Amino acid sequence: MTKNSATSRTPEEQRNLDHVLGLFRDVLAPLDADQVERYIAPDYIQHSPMAAPGRASLKAFLKQVHAASPHASQKLLRAFVDGEHVIIHYHVKKDPEDRGFVVMDIFRLANGMVVEHWDCVQDVPAHSPNPISMF
Repeated sequence: MTKNSATSRTPEEQRNLDHVLGLFRDVLAPLDADQVERYIAPDYIQHSPMAAPGRASLKAFLKQVHAASPHASQKLLRAFVDGEHVIIHYHVKKDPEDRGFVVMDIFRLANGMVVEHWDCVQDVPAHSPNPISMF
């Protein structure tokens, strides 16, 4: 069961959620590779096909994305916590004119740090048979 209400979260879940929200605020939204060590464990396991394994590779990936899209924006839409796992759902735009893509990141935390990551990324289509927003 996913706990999304502050009243039903354990203290550890709240700390995990706060840590990932800090990661989003300080690392992912600004694409700031210099802040990675504050949030990501040295033995970080990366499952995303977009970045090579390890913390150093994540930093290199963030620098590459920032250089390619200096006007990118990330808008956090939802965050969920369940024990040691935190999920965030957000909209990424490479520039203000971009339709962008939707991202769902799953993080596993241990000892107050992110130790594992999975993601799903989907383009926002120009036209869709579904009139309901992806957001």
